[in-house]
Amino acid sequence: MAVITYKISQFVVNSFIFHPEKWNDLGQKITQKITQKIKSLFSIDLLFPIRQFLRNITINDPKFAHQLCDLIPSQCPFERDIKIFGKVLFHIPPMCKLNPFYDDLVELRFRAQCYLVDECGEEL
Repeated sequence: MAVITYKISQFVVNSFIFHPEKWNDLGQKITQKITQKIKSLFSIDLLFPIRQFLRNITINDPKFAHQLCDLIPSQCPFERDIKIFGKVLFHIPPMCKLNPFYDDLVELRFRAQCYLVDECGEEL
């Protein structure tokens, strides 16, 4: 009985203590799991109701689809190149990426365009 216990303990010691990379992998996996759990517990999306509202808008009317396509621009209207005498002084980057609803609005515009093309047969 003592010989078996000694052999098992030596196996555990040899496999983990003398191979620290196994401990590093195990430690990384544990910390990843813990951080995922903490993020899932404490991540509260305050903008979720508005995003959900935008995603649940159904497009059933061509007039409404045209209004959406007119209201939501296809490109960022703030991106500009400031030029004097044909030379670019500076570039104003697109500010739309700072909008937390940018992706949802672009998706809504895309759905309106798809409705106009697929259901109404219009060419855009």
